[in-house]
Amino acid sequence: MAFGVGLDFGTSNSAAAWFDGQDVHMIALEEETVVMPTAVHLDRVLRARTGTAAIRQYILENQDRIVELTPEVIAQASLVTGEAEAADPFSQPEITTSAVYGAAVIDRGLPGRLFRGVKRLIGNAEMKRLMVFDHPFRLVALLTPMLKAIRQSIERVVSLTHDQVIIGRPVHFEGPSGASEVALARLSEAAGYAGLKSNRFYPEPLAATLSYLVQNVRSGVEQQKGLALTFDFGGGTLDLSLVRFNGLQMAVLVTSGLAIGGDHIDQLIFKRFISPHLGKGERWVRRVDGEVIETEFPFDEFEALLLNWPVTYTLNQGKYRSKIRDGIQQGGAAAEKFQRLEELISHNLSYRVFQAIRTAKAALSTTSETIIDVPELDLSIAMGLPEFNDLLQDLLAQIETLIDQTLARAGVDQSNVDLVIRTGGSSLIASIRLCLEARFPGRVVVHDPFTSVAAGLSIASYYGHEYDPATTIER
Repeated sequence: MAFGVGLDFGTSNSAAAWFDGQDVHMIALEEETVVMPTAVHLDRVLRARTGTAAIRQYILENQDRIVELTPEVIAQASLVTGEAEAADPFSQPEITTSAVYGAAVIDRGLPGRLFRGVKRLIGNAEMKRLMVFDHPFRLVALLTPMLKAIRQSIERVVSLTHDQVIIGRPVHFEGPSGASEVALARLSEAAGYAGLKSNRFYPEPLAATLSYLVQNVRSGVEQQKGLALTFDFGGGTLDLSLVRFNGLQMAVLVTSGLAIGGDHIDQLIFKRFISPHLGKGERWVRRVDGEVIETEFPFDEFEALLLNWPVTYTLNQGKYRSKIRDGIQQGGAAAEKFQRLEELISHNLSYRVFQAIRTAKAALSTTSETIIDVPELDLSIAMGLPEFNDLLQDLLAQIETLIDQTLARAGVDQSNVDLVIRTGGSSLIASIRLCLEARFPGRVVVHDPFTSVAAGLSIASYYGHEYDPATTIER
């Protein structure tokens, strides 16, 4: 039986599907769950865990672990402390050798490393290797375990042949000029090592468009031809494509994209709603050389690591904990906030906080007010739609500009767009939906936000669709 396979290898999450010419079948990548976190964990013997198992291992091994950074040996210094005897041909000079230490950057007790968002790095040609427990790891080697795990999940359902899998790609990979070429070469190499043997790539927004057309044009729900704008807003990127379709045939007019997504929105929510409950903006009173000093608590030192939850555990060091203890000991209303900050760091709860943020963000797609609930930290914070929308104003302005530029580059007026396909988890946000509906009234449809790309890639694989960027205006 002929079939096609598609892999949506996302910045935050991944999904896969196969298409038999009639129906799309999603593939369970994890315990009957079709979406897998795009994550890999390496322990000290370089054993890899992927997906949810990788995240669980990272959280477990860093709970209540005190981090102690030790200096890294960067050179050996030799000093002649005694001259050789001139009259003795066998005499040797006395030399003392000592290690030269750099900054204290090595966490000798680190049980394992968690890598998320590697897709954001692979377009940077200057970034060739990352050090993992004194082993230089190519970025390709970090991609391979995740792709291998996905390939094994696919092969539990269908038998793969050479070059049968099409892998999704954003319109633009993050990085300098030429980033997409570098990223695709690395992704293709990693896919080969993982046993996928695929060098076929297809833009994610075009895949979502194809998925919608197959599902709706073929069934007669949608008109047979027209101009379609696909708005694919996921965890890591926003991608747009404008195509002219006739049945299932597509002529790509323009593609465009931005390196922003739901992960960025989650960080904005953390800064606005969570940080003030962890001591941001509070006074910091301590005694230095017998004098009482009072300044604003240096929360910025903490916030950057709190927002990047895979490295939040590094805050569990003495230099950070001592500042928090000062805040707790000064008493008053702020002490409770500093106590909460200490618990978050000690118990490695940053990921749990972001889970609560994502749950609350999703709730605001259908309601006007919700709660960010983190019982582990005794946090229950109200978040209303007006405050959330205010938080997104700069982002909405960027989106409006991108849409304007996309249509202008194609020479198309927005009134001539027949269909707007809204997909990707972040496209469910109410203000995003309203923004699109205001510009394209009566023409916006939502399409399988979390699986449309994987579905469309499997369809592209089945029909042998190819993407030629030379015939498309890209930005």
